[in-house]
Amino acid sequence: QVQLVESGGGLVQAGGSLRLSCAASGLAFSSYGMGWFRQAPGKERELVAAIGRSGGNTYYVDSIKGRFTISRDNAKNTVYLQMNSLKPEDTAVYYCAAAVSSTRWGLELEKHPYHYWGQGTQVTVSS
Repeated sequence: QVQLVESGGGLVQAGGSLRLSCAASGLAFSSYGMGWFRQAPGKERELVAAIGRSGGNTYYVDSIKGRFTISRDNAKNTVYLQMNSLKPEDTAVYYCAAAVSSTRWGLELEKHPYHYWGQGTQVTVSS
């Protein structure tokens, strides 16, 4: 069965960095668009970054532009989220997800194409 397993979350001070990883199994990884979502307490789950099948196309929500970088290694079936200059408002549970995409590059900006989800990893940024 399909499994997405996130790792790399934790507690960090404001201004610090974390690198999230998401290891995928049970699917043809390079055929899927991938995304990182986050959900803070009392808020909707939001897409923060997405990457197309080959890694050549990316999307970032405005609040994290210039601070976070999404990347993927199709040989390792893994997607990453490098998070720098972290702020307390970045505190959330972060989820990776895989999208069945019909777009040319596999870059999906809506939630509904994301069929497979990880269990989430907590990121807490202290002020």
